[in-house]
Amino acid sequence: MYSKKVVIRYSPDIVDQPIIYQLVKKYDLIFNILKARILPRREGVIVLELSGEKENFERAIRFLKGKGLGVEPLSKSVIQNAEKCVHCGACIAFCPTNALYFETPSTKVLFDVGKCNGCEVCVTACPVRAMEVNLF
Repeated sequence: MYSKKVVIRYSPDIVDQPIIYQLVKKYDLIFNILKARILPRREGVIVLELSGEKENFERAIRFLKGKGLGVEPLSKSVIQNAEKCVHCGACIAFCPTNALYFETPSTKVLFDVGKCNGCEVCVTACPVRAMEVNLF
């Protein structure tokens, strides 16, 4: 079974449509709502973990994009605030994908967004809150 966390951004004109229902009905996907902010006649954001057959997942993502929704992996929503970071390395110890690492020889903490799986463990591990989730 394939599973991925995604951020879906709704435009005001589509926020009242049963999009999640269609992911279940048409594409046989299982969903878990991780975070959501959807208001009538306003832009909305929902973070889902979608599970199912990889082919169905890919078809569902094409469907969402075809409807004009913004879709991106959750990992793109985790950011490193360079102004807050003190390069202590606390986050590195907890990162399961090695997306956070020390640059040598400077020993600065760098963040490789491409390796991030969006688990958000670094957000809670960072003592100065330099790792942030930018959803809304």
